[in-house]
Amino acid sequence: MADSAPAWAVLVLPPLLVGGALLAAGLDAVLYASARDGRTVLAQAAAPPREALRLLVQQPRRTTAADTVLGRTGVVLVPVAAVLAAVVLPLGFTPVSDLGVGVVWFNAMEALAWAAVWLAGWGPNSVLSLIGGYRFLAQGLAYELPHMLAITTAALGAGSLRVGEVVDAQRGLWFGVWMPVALVVYLVSALAMSFWGPFDAPTGRDLAGGAAAELSGVDRLVLLGGRWVLLVVTAAFSVPLFLGGGHGPLLPGWLWTLLKTAAVVGLLVAGRRLVPTLRMDRYLELAWLVLVPAVLVQALVVAVVVLEQRP
Repeated sequence: MADSAPAWAVLVLPPLLVGGALLAAGLDAVLYASARDGRTVLAQAAAPPREALRLLVQQPRRTTAADTVLGRTGVVLVPVAAVLAAVVLPLGFTPVSDLGVGVVWFNAMEALAWAAVWLAGWGPNSVLSLIGGYRFLAQGLAYELPHMLAITTAALGAGSLRVGEVVDAQRGLWFGVWMPVALVVYLVSALAMSFWGPFDAPTGRDLAGGAAAELSGVDRLVLLGGRWVLLVVTAAFSVPLFLGGGHGPLLPGWLWTLLKTAAVVGLLVAGRRLVPTLRMDRYLELAWLVLVPAVLVQALVVAVVVLEQRP
């Protein structure tokens, strides 16, 4: 069983997540910047920090009769929920807090992020922003059930809701090898939760930015930056759940964790261009008619295997 990290790790966690988000955004800029603009790879990688600095000094704008407190609460809750979810992530084998119900805690913080995006869309008192917020509610209703079943399947395989024990249970065989459906469903729902790639309808161009349409300056930076942090956190959680955590040959556990996380983040970033944005009705059909039945069958198989292994 993993012990909790020292208290100073709480201070290190947010900068580490922000750094990971910046690296992921830089990778996205390098991979998908237009080849016609003639910029070097270094210039492309520096685009996200430049945009962040621009937003820091941008003048905020306000819509008529906006509920500023409500909107800003939603904006701030996106990165806060991501950081709170990350406290159960083990770097190697040691999380900041190895809660006895760490898997449930992670899912609860994701639900908080779900509510946050809706609040951010509601607050500005704008039609396009509000539609974006409601799109995320509809998307969340579709992805949350298969997502919850996927992470519960990993907990079922370990016989524990403690993330450290889920990692310990993968000393011999990673869960992703014999729970491939749960892993795929988790990654698909992770994209949907961070409203990224094919699931970016809540902030889609057809709504001029949707939930972020009326945000500017620091507010916009916090919401969209929080989305990157959310993407990194959800990618990182797949490592202790399905990819063996810090287990691996030769290298130390913390380095294996970082390498596996980087590989998953790269896969999710690539998904932005590999798959076009799905219409909301198509994604709802995919979630309810394909993902939920598939992960239920996977959970049943895992339950049978676990019962057979009991003395």
